[in-house]
Amino acid sequence: MDYHKSNQMNDSLKDEILNKCAQLDIPIVGIASVERWTLPLFEPWIPEAFYPQHIFQKASSVIVIGLPVSLPVIETTPSIYYHELYRTINILLDQYGYLLSNFLNMKGYPSVFVPRDGYGDINVLIERPTAFFSHKHAAYLAGLGSFGVNNTLLTKEYGPRVRFTSVFTSAKIPQDPLLEENLCTRCMNCVRSCPVGAITGDDYPSGIIRKDLCARYSKKLLSRFISPCGICIKVCPVGKDRIHYGSEDISMYEDFEKYPEYHNAWEHVRRYGGKNPK
Repeated sequence: MDYHKSNQMNDSLKDEILNKCAQLDIPIVGIASVERWTLPLFEPWIPEAFYPQHIFQKASSVIVIGLPVSLPVIETTPSIYYHELYRTINILLDQYGYLLSNFLNMKGYPSVFVPRDGYGDINVLIERPTAFFSHKHAAYLAGLGSFGVNNTLLTKEYGPRVRFTSVFTSAKIPQDPLLEENLCTRCMNCVRSCPVGAITGDDYPSGIIRKDLCARYSKKLLSRFISPCGICIKVCPVGKDRIHYGSEDISMYEDFEKYPEYHNAWEHVRRYGGKNPK
């Protein structure tokens, strides 16, 4: 096993990585050179300490993978259904990140994966709502989407209904182009629907959501075993998944008379599996 493989640009390795992700049924993959973190795109939102090459000094490229959050499940939020889906996706992301980094290590390229969250408990997030690395910025720099008003990364395929994780590797892999299109429609559904008023309505990065309010609400839901919230990503109109599931009409979430069968199903799910609010 060669742990000091040549660090020249490797097109064939990129094909192998994409094939590996396809074998694992990973639908979203993007690659960015670590040099992209030095571009003045989000200053001062990404200080140097958060660059991948600062965290893992051998890093030359960052591979970002994404798994979708199923729209019909998140439409029941807050619920045990979405809670369990969220846990499942997180577990898979960590497993796939490890498998992908190990795949590269076996090929001779020093690599590590980054856990999908990077914090130990919701109380930690309330006190300091920042992880040591941002997957959503990595996903942006890997060309996977653009930012929405709710500060999430919007993708063409699933809107903001995607969870990401990243792999740092010493391999120099051809990077994907940045997405030039701004996918956010500025419909403000996320602003109006946020149960704690955490979203300012300004474009990111000028408009930063109140992460502390979001985290405190998540803690409240966690006490009922139905965290996280997810309402702002439920109501976002962006994403081909809305067409796939026939949920293109965003008014369905407020219009009981027109969509009673949906509302009855959502309320049925919410009544079970979690503690009732006091």
